[in-house]
Amino acid sequence: MNATVLWSADGVLVIGMVPPPSRMEARTHLRQAVREAVAQWLKLSIETISVESTPGQPPRLLLAGGAAGLSFSHDEGLSLAAVHLHGAVGIDVMRVQAIADWFMLARDYLGPQVADALAACPADQRPLALAQAWTAREAALKCAGLQLTEWDGAAPACRLQALRLAAPYVATLAY
Repeated sequence: MNATVLWSADGVLVIGMVPPPSRMEARTHLRQAVREAVAQWLKLSIETISVESTPGQPPRLLLAGGAAGLSFSHDEGLSLAAVHLHGAVGIDVMRVQAIADWFMLARDYLGPQVADALAACPADQRPLALAQAWTAREAALKCAGLQLTEWDGAAPACRLQALRLAAPYVATLAY
């Protein structure tokens, strides 16, 4: 597995990898890559690290002596994982692309202020701005343990960090 550490600070580790074609294989490979990266990062035996997934709940990384926040995100051609040793974490990745009904999507899921800001954005910059706003919203929701729903005016309180990725991808980390 060729996972790469993309960011590390404040007890947070972000890794990325090019996943296998099948979504199930991508999930399996990314979980193994997380275990390997964390074992190296914390100088632990990989046997003391496991991933716990319960439907409807954020995944957790179980370590010898405790647990850590864990989040995954996949888009075609890229999978990301984030680990936070001191609390909840969320990560989201998205391929930058033009979306025909971007205004309705933004209004319905990102809120009227973001939709208005995107409307004021030059058309050639809008796909990138939309992807940045979308990944920030998704990452924050994941960090708060919430599912994506239509805009309700609430913005989970968390620290957001845009991640530098090769085009055409955008990602945001929330912790």
